[in-house]
Amino acid sequence: MKLAETAHTTRSWRIHEIAGDFDLEDVWALGTPGGPDDFGKLVKQFSSGNFPDGSPLPVRALWALRWKLGGLLGLDKRSSGLDTRVGSLRGKLPPELRDTPTGPDEDWLPFTPLYRLEDEFAAEMANRTMHGVMHIAWVEDGQGGYRGQMAVLVKPNGLFGRVYMGFIKPFRYLIIYPALMRMIAREWRTRG
Repeated sequence: MKLAETAHTTRSWRIHEIAGDFDLEDVWALGTPGGPDDFGKLVKQFSSGNFPDGSPLPVRALWALRWKLGGLLGLDKRSSGLDTRVGSLRGKLPPELRDTPTGPDEDWLPFTPLYRLEDEFAAEMANRTMHGVMHIAWVEDGQGGYRGQMAVLVKPNGLFGRVYMGFIKPFRYLIIYPALMRMIAREWRTRG
């Protein structure tokens, strides 16, 4: 379920001090009910999930089209990524976050993990269109339990990046995110 921006902005997440100049693009409640110690399970699920391969055909088709266009337009060249076009946010991490675990051993591509705390995890990626952060958090659900929350923060790369982000927004809201939210909830229930 999509949440108001305040579900992210009113909390004292460490990501605010690191990516304060990024735009908050999305905030989502995840269908991942659990207890106070289940956050590690959620981070592991994100790194080993089956997205987009396990998604419905429209999602897989959009994903394949995006990577095909990205290849043709050079959107994902190494020269437009982290530590080439933009510096990694790892350089902005306060000393106490530099030594935190970054996540499980699984491959996070296309994201690069930044830090992981007891209730907060962040990973970044960059390409020709933007520098983005996926922020996963573990929050109280108001009913005595906990659930995951995902925020997406972006810094578009100039006019081209802003136009691109605006162009893909309807696809994200109508096709990608609903399928992703269902998949996250389904995988959470399956892994029990």
